[in-house]
Amino acid sequence: MTELSKLSIFKQLLEKGPIILLFIATLNEFDFNYLGLKYFSFNFPFILIYYWSLKRPGSLGYGLIFLSGLFNDAVVGLPIGVSSLSYLFICGFSSYLRNITLRPSRMNDWLFFGFTILVVNSLMFAISNIFFNVQIVYEDILVNMLFTFLFYILFSILFELYKNFVYGASSV
Repeated sequence: MTELSKLSIFKQLLEKGPIILLFIATLNEFDFNYLGLKYFSFNFPFILIYYWSLKRPGSLGYGLIFLSGLFNDAVVGLPIGVSSLSYLFICGFSSYLRNITLRPSRMNDWLFFGFTILVVNSLMFAISNIFFNVQIVYEDILVNMLFTFLFYILFSILFELYKNFVYGASSV
């Protein structure tokens, strides 16, 4: 408790940065349609959840991830709980990778992330289609998965810099 009181408000806010960014990303469902970029979209919450669950599992918290998924469902218009389930699956995949990895590398994390979003999106859209009869445009999903996969490298570098700034370079 005394350690917490020694931290400044700014430092505490920086430590809560990933969860604040997750809620901003889920509540502010941005779209590039107004820019005329039809085939450009990516799922930033997937990248954020995967990275921080893999590198600093205590920084997000499963309850807050589940809650942000509920907010995302309300904003996007999906059946309640579908995004929460997919977010928790991403946490499960990242936890599995964290436990089996002896030498972490960005390339292995990236490739496993590709596998993770493939499985999670397949499950999410299968559940949406079977149980809720949601129409799926597979071309849009494929483009979204491709850009999400490609942007993981960029955001992992940015998140690594942020993590080193906030928690120090020696943090795991």
